[in-house]
Amino acid sequence: MSIGKNIRHDSAVTHVSGESVFIDDKAFVAGEVVCGYLGSPIACGKLLNIDFSKALEVEGVLGIYTHEDLVHNRWGAIVKEQPILVDDLITHVDEPICVIAAESYQAIEQAKKLINLEYEQYTPVLDIQESIDKGLFLSEEKVISRGDLDKAFSEADYTLEGIFENGGQEHFYLESHATAAYPLENNQIEVHSSSQHPSETQHVVAHALGLSFHQVVCVVKRMGGGFGGKESQAAPFASLAALCAKKLKRPARLILNKDDDMKVTGKRHPFKNFWKVAFNKDGKILGYKIILYSNGGAFTDLSGSILERAMLHSDGCYYIPNIDIKGRVCKTNIHSNTAFRGFGGPQGNATIESVIEEIALKLNIDASIVRQINLYQADNLETPYGQVLENNNLPEIYNELMATSDYTKRRAEIDQFNKSSKTHIKGMAVTGTKFGIAFTARFLNQGNALVNLHLDGTVQVSTGATEMGQGVNTKIQQVASNCFGLKFSDVQVMPTSTEKNHNTSPTAASSGSDLNCMATLIACEKICDRLRSVFDSHFSGALKEDQEIELDLTKKRDYIVFENDEVIDTKSKQSISLKDLIQIAYFNRVSLGDYAFYKTPGLGFNKDKGKGQAFNYYTNGMAVSEVSIDRFTGELKVLRTDILMDLGRSLNPGIDIGQVAGAFVQGMGWVTTENLVYNAEGVLLSHSPTTYKIPSIQDTPREFNINFIENNSNDVCVHRSKAVGEPPFLLGNSVWNAVKNAISYIDKGKSSALKLPATGEEILMSLDD
Repeated sequence: MSIGKNIRHDSAVTHVSGESVFIDDKAFVAGEVVCGYLGSPIACGKLLNIDFSKALEVEGVLGIYTHEDLVHNRWGAIVKEQPILVDDLITHVDEPICVIAAESYQAIEQAKKLINLEYEQYTPVLDIQESIDKGLFLSEEKVISRGDLDKAFSEADYTLEGIFENGGQEHFYLESHATAAYPLENNQIEVHSSSQHPSETQHVVAHALGLSFHQVVCVVKRMGGGFGGKESQAAPFASLAALCAKKLKRPARLILNKDDDMKVTGKRHPFKNFWKVAFNKDGKILGYKIILYSNGGAFTDLSGSILERAMLHSDGCYYIPNIDIKGRVCKTNIHSNTAFRGFGGPQGNATIESVIEEIALKLNIDASIVRQINLYQADNLETPYGQVLENNNLPEIYNELMATSDYTKRRAEIDQFNKSSKTHIKGMAVTGTKFGIAFTARFLNQGNALVNLHLDGTVQVSTGATEMGQGVNTKIQQVASNCFGLKFSDVQVMPTSTEKNHNTSPTAASSGSDLNCMATLIACEKICDRLRSVFDSHFSGALKEDQEIELDLTKKRDYIVFENDEVIDTKSKQSISLKDLIQIAYFNRVSLGDYAFYKTPGLGFNKDKGKGQAFNYYTNGMAVSEVSIDRFTGELKVLRTDILMDLGRSLNPGIDIGQVAGAFVQGMGWVTTENLVYNAEGVLLSHSPTTYKIPSIQDTPREFNINFIENNSNDVCVHRSKAVGEPPFLLGNSVWNAVKNAISYIDKGKSSALKLPATGEEILMSLDD
């Protein structure tokens, strides 16, 4: 039984030994060229002319290609509006204008200096508020509402209103965007890409080059991190490499360095949210109105869906009887912002958590009291969009965490510390996550798997899932080995390839394991059912050398089990080795491979009405974080964090603990150290590790406790497990609210004005005018 075991990541050994192969580790093949692009020097304008005649004279430069060399120059995950290469309007700094193919990277850099651009420069729009004032939007207004908001506000004891602003976030995957394209016979092309969405990469490359989908294969072995940044935006880079390969009839690779990757790719969406809340003297929220504005950047990308998820998570873990949620995507002259772990959920959730802190300040009570009274509980289980929380355990998680974290005792100690300390202040906060699991675009909730059982009793599994370090391949490996009763090492998950698994969804929305493990399980069970029938025929004497075997797949044979490389009849106690049974099946011409398709059932969300079953289920959790702040420098230290998660029946607790810890630290980085800085011309200034600060080991909590509750009730997912990739990210917000709480001990007004991220500079300015 491999389910629920701490089985190591399938690439753990090769990662440590340095043998794991990423795109740029692949050996160059004969004739392979390298590629680079020239980006726009301005944020907004009109391209008038490109002169690269002198650049073509550089030794080693083999070709320079523009939009005119592409058959189709528009792509987009939702709206096909974004140019692969600029053909008219320039919309952001470093937007690719042309691609250069050469024999060396030095030749590319020399050629860039010799390309002459003529353009007309316009004044860029860089700010959400300016976009709102000018009416520049990438989406229509979306609405989710219920109840009588006017009545709630008129009858409330108190009302508050304010503005919540959060910054963006760089994905900072260790492997930047990377792709290699290999031209094949019959006008085919094979693309190896660091992509979370091989099918989209295949389709965009084919469309750009004027090929049919069957002429393009996209292969993804692994990524050195993704976090959503490679869900849509890997495709145009793959198209550029494929263009060079097709033009030159030579293999071509395009590898972005970290600076270029950070400058040209989209980030987490900044939001500016206008809120108003009505509540009674006990802190019970009676009404909540919020208008969310996200900064989508120059083009739509995935912004509409990200805004939608932000709206769907604007209630957080809290039941609000009267609520009105509106949202729009703003258009600005920066790179198109894109998917990032949480996909809008963190921005919506962070707002309501901040609002709860404001309610507590107004009532002069601890914010944990406000949170407890407003939790989804008892009969108050319906979300603003009409979905009911099944098997709700938020109160259970809250009560257990408050006890295990010694919240009440520590709060008294913090109160006393802040009264006496002249140099530091402390703060503490508890926040939650109620994260909906499913793509909000229903058609994406599908997966397929191909399983091959070989004659030596080993298995190869191919799915549409892509491995980016999160352990999805290991979980697929566990599901397959458990089904066949094999050692996990007897199962190999193969590189993702669109020729084996077609029309796949991106590995995103925390659904990679849910969809692909379920498809794998179905395929394995189909093979096992045939083997059970062969088992019956073998032991009943029905197998005749001169007769065709007749498989009876209508009969239930759950009593025949696969364990420890054996197939056992638990009734008769008869058994046979799996290898021997495979041989019998093979010689009787019984298929030992199968393909399976899975779609998440029961989903039905009406986007126009803002009502329906948006998610398959929810992954819940809470965190308590305590911080210490130096009053004179603004230096922040996270002293302790306690996390309690509901992950159902975990497939692999070790991997899940890693995911919870990693998500929390990444979320903590978003709310504290990670600050994107642009100048007045739209140039990203923080585009390297020297100027953009992800959390280091010194930033992690000094005491870090992660625990799971026991929950076997999630019968809508494979082996009653729950998704883990994104939900814990939202718990990083407990650190930001702890900072807010700490500042409130000095000045409540300054606490209310705190922006996200709470960098050292932001904290210091909040402490000292």
